[in-house]
Amino acid sequence: MSMKIKTATFVKSAVVPEDYPDTGVPEIAFVGRSNVGKSSLINKMVQRKALAKTSSTPGKTRLINFFLVNGLIGFVDLPGYGYAKVSKTERESWGVMIDRFLSRRRELKGVVLIQDIRRDQADMDRKMIEMIRRHGIPLIIVLTKADKFTRGKQNERVKKIISSSELADRKPVLFSSQTGAGRDELWEAIGELIGIETDDPGMKERVNN
Repeated sequence: MSMKIKTATFVKSAVVPEDYPDTGVPEIAFVGRSNVGKSSLINKMVQRKALAKTSSTPGKTRLINFFLVNGLIGFVDLPGYGYAKVSKTERESWGVMIDRFLSRRRELKGVVLIQDIRRDQADMDRKMIEMIRRHGIPLIIVLTKADKFTRGKQNERVKKIISSSELADRKPVLFSSQTGAGRDELWEAIGELIGIETDDPGMKERVNN
């Protein structure tokens, strides 16, 4: 399925629940290590070049950033984790920020955890999966930079990553921010979580608030 993007806007940044926006729409959060291309993926999903700010410096996202897509779906960009060039205290504060968001955001319908297909799953990825599952939130794993490998190598990497991802709710989505491969598949998976058919112009009536 595809999603026709009419509008995609930044709403606000926040740290604590009191500052979260009251959008009243179902939300999908995006999380991953600080160098996996999270911002590029969000931009490709909404077909915008710079909605989510990208940077050559990992760890750019240090707040929770809220976006509104077509006025009906919320995208939430969570801080990247695992960036070594910040203090231990700051890294721990990001973990607290993410955990608090997962536990308190009632609009949240699922989390997209992003990994680089070229890298094995790290302990920090597994801990993040455990955190997401502990809160009972549906999980989609996306493997970015899939264009770096042939199809055979992609399948090989997927099998290896699946073997250490028992807590994932479904097979990983292969994604490329360069070519757009995997965009429709990810929109379809998101549509299932929030109760919409993404290519249906009447989807507004079927959004599960």
